Amino acid sequence: MDFKYENDRIYLENEKGECIAEVTFPKVSENKVNVNHTYVDKSLRGQGVADKLLTALAHDLKKNNRKAVASCSYAVDWFEKHPEFDDVYK
Repeated sequence: MDFKYENDRIYLENEKGECIAEVTFPKVSENKVNVNHTYVDKSLRGQGVADKLLTALAHDLKKNNRKAVASCSYAVDWFEKHPEFDDVYK
């Protein structure tokens, strides 16, 4: 998957340039973001796209020495199931 990266968003577009999957994470302090939204279009559900988005986010946070809190229920659950990323969560 060829995700696109912005300051507070990682996303995937279809061939028409429409967003078909995304995770958003606005900055809440100098080195902390809030993972507040995860979206995957119906056409991609069941293919592990949300997991790939959160994995990409976790690696991006680690690379940029940032941490995350989560208000998105999917992200909370994802981080709980992936203790290997405890160093970037909370």
